[in-house]
Amino acid sequence: MSLDADASVKPHESLAATLAGDLERVNALIRERMASKHAPRIPEVTAHLVEAGGKRLRPMLTLAAARLCGYEGENHVRLAATVEFIHTATLLHDDVVDESKQRRGRPTANLLWDNKSSVLVGDYLFARSFQLMTDTGSLTVLRILSDAAATIAEGEVLQLTAAANLSTTEDIYIQVVRGKTAALFAAACEVGGEIAGVPQEQVEALRTYGDALGIAFQIADDLLDYGGDANATGKNVGDDFRERKLTLPVIKAVAKADADERAFWERTIQKGDQRDGDLDEALRLIAKHGTMEATRADALRWSETAKDAMRLLPEHALRETLIDLADYVVARIS
Repeated sequence: MSLDADASVKPHESLAATLAGDLERVNALIRERMASKHAPRIPEVTAHLVEAGGKRLRPMLTLAAARLCGYEGENHVRLAATVEFIHTATLLHDDVVDESKQRRGRPTANLLWDNKSSVLVGDYLFARSFQLMTDTGSLTVLRILSDAAATIAEGEVLQLTAAANLSTTEDIYIQVVRGKTAALFAAACEVGGEIAGVPQEQVEALRTYGDALGIAFQIADDLLDYGGDANATGKNVGDDFRERKLTLPVIKAVAKADADERAFWERTIQKGDQRDGDLDEALRLIAKHGTMEATRADALRWSETAKDAMRLLPEHALRETLIDLADYVVARIS
């Protein structure tokens, strides 16, 4: 199916429609498990973020992977809720670390309440996620999701050390992306196949799909910061530059910089001394070295990796939708 900008139904919308019954059960379970008898602030903070209108992409990957593999039980619902709790916990923590004031067009929890509440409620959601994992009775599922949680935390710490450091390489960038985005995408897909009991090569194909999809998704998101439509993306062009985030278009530009250009990046990114006109100069250097095009090519390669992995799964309408999704996450930059 073509995924041009005029496509009437986007793949994630098609997934949501196909999985509507399962998603209702996931949402009911989330509401049930985010309750707290003794600390009413927990459901207040959690509801603010969980019910803010996110696409539920990660839990949908779990549901879709399980259904694609012929699963007919109920554990996919528990695992989809687990994935959403892990994701929500990381968002609460991220907003504190990044000192964010807005998410999904609404004030962040740390702004409405405080940093302590955000961190502690995030911890509570992590604990809830582990309770849900164990409900499946599968040690393999527990290992997959606990490994993902550790990778996410490791990626966040790596990002702290890599941020604004001009020696950050593309390999380190991919490590960070695997932590902050791809690890949960990969685990969300992998556990769907695992509970369905399909052959290991199919479970591995699902993991590869999720990993590559997450990397493509994040690269595309970072690229849009330097060339996207603010009305469409919800981000202002140059937000990452202003926040001194060393993303792939800049990493590639720094690698090709002459002495004067490197001095510019050191001043603006490493030292944080930004002046009027600096964003325009950054965009000029990025254009000069063709790093937007090179970054776009990287995102498309990861998208192809995801699609190739998904084609190893049995023929199914959901398989085609997931292939379309891999196209869609990079369609905004094609």
